[in-house]
Amino acid sequence: MDDTNELIQERIKKLNRLRDSGVEPYGAPFAVKDRASDIIARFGELSKEELEERSEKCTIAGRIISIRNFGKTAFAHIQDASGKTQVYFSKEVIIGNNEVFKNLDIGDIIGVKGQLFRTKTGELTIQVVEFMLLSKSLRPLPEKWHGLKDIETRCRQRYVDLIVNPHVKDLFTKRSKLIQAMRRFFDERGFLEVETPMMHQIPGGATARPFKTHHNALGIDLYLRIAPELYLKKLLVGGYEKVYEINKNFRNEGISSKHNPEFTMLEFYTAYKDYKYLMDFTEELIPCLCKEINGNLRVPFGESSEADEGDIIDFTPPWQRLSMVEAMEQQGVDPDVFQSEEKARKFAVRKNIDIDKKAAHGKVLDEIFSKKVEPKLIQPTFITDYPLELSPLAKRKKDAPGIVERFELFIGGREIANAFSELNDPVDQRGRFKEQVEARNQGDEEASFMDEDFVRALEYGMPPAAGEGMGIDRLFMIFTNTHSIRDVILFPHLRPEQLK
Repeated sequence: MDDTNELIQERIKKLNRLRDSGVEPYGAPFAVKDRASDIIARFGELSKEELEERSEKCTIAGRIISIRNFGKTAFAHIQDASGKTQVYFSKEVIIGNNEVFKNLDIGDIIGVKGQLFRTKTGELTIQVVEFMLLSKSLRPLPEKWHGLKDIETRCRQRYVDLIVNPHVKDLFTKRSKLIQAMRRFFDERGFLEVETPMMHQIPGGATARPFKTHHNALGIDLYLRIAPELYLKKLLVGGYEKVYEINKNFRNEGISSKHNPEFTMLEFYTAYKDYKYLMDFTEELIPCLCKEINGNLRVPFGESSEADEGDIIDFTPPWQRLSMVEAMEQQGVDPDVFQSEEKARKFAVRKNIDIDKKAAHGKVLDEIFSKKVEPKLIQPTFITDYPLELSPLAKRKKDAPGIVERFELFIGGREIANAFSELNDPVDQRGRFKEQVEARNQGDEEASFMDEDFVRALEYGMPPAAGEGMGIDRLFMIFTNTHSIRDVILFPHLRPEQLK
């Protein structure tokens, strides 16, 4: 039996002793009146004498994270969602609650009532008058968890990560504030938040491999949403002019530091605008969010804890705007790659870029771009003028029919957002879908399906519009200089754990 199992068995014995003595180890509700952060904010500046004069009473609850037992008296720190508080158990309180006190462990959750005072060292402390065991912890907190670099272990047991690493809890609290700030930004500008289905009969709105499931009652196969785009555009047909959705998407693809098969997106659409408008809009949105989260528009980037001037991402507008051709040429890509698939493939071979034999010219260009250009786009950069075959839902450029009105935003070497002027011509859209179906028949598992209902919606008339999808997980990684997407998702998907 290992040490952990021995400790668990010892705690189970304590659990049984408590029950034998008539104490319920998983107690009744406790009327919490105070929080650790509030206590510090309200009374942190008061002197020892002022606290004695005011006789301030507090009632808090939290997890014991340390305990120092001096025999007749004891000090402990208990941690709630806002921080930690020191509590003091006097001889009288211990004797009066001896059976409970002697069976307490680090990790137990207790409720405490008492009076504030300052110790000889000046620490704000609650002198316990009454306490109650609310939840007995049977598994000890790990001693070596602090600084643990095994991301998989930390993600798999996120509940422990949150207990012992306050910075992790702060990170996810900050993520929640980012979502709140997004909603506030769009609500204040007249957008309507909507909800669209997560199970689709036809996966659409992106080029991606979907997850498949089955609906027993309807007797049909369904797909988990890869994007909400087509449903949101149907709402534009229905008469809404500004809509947004903060949604979960699912793509049955690889897992890496930048990819998780389940991820969170912001997607929004506005009628009577185009992709150029959305570049200006995005230059307003992201700096606003960054300032809300970080307090300024300059954030550290890279592994260094003390980033120098070259390790800073500056979100101050305006941002660089380059066409795909310009960006490739800046990084030494031969401009001949745009002339034909053959020339693009030859360049890829020379640069040891692996290309699928079935990939069309546009996808070859996209692969070259992702390897040679994308990692170099550290400062916020809009890349425009994408090949038509990469963008089956985007409007063609009038002066360049093989190019679409689209941009992707790159920050920190990662794609953060994708946007375009929406194709609202039903005839053109049907033709694009047919081309995608043909590509799918040729083995492209990411190509789109034919969606007759969406084409029918366009046939009723959709106003000119612009739409954008933004990866919330990746944006938050940039804002917090986090290097793995799993570190910004509370419960990322992992391989099944091999339990002993």
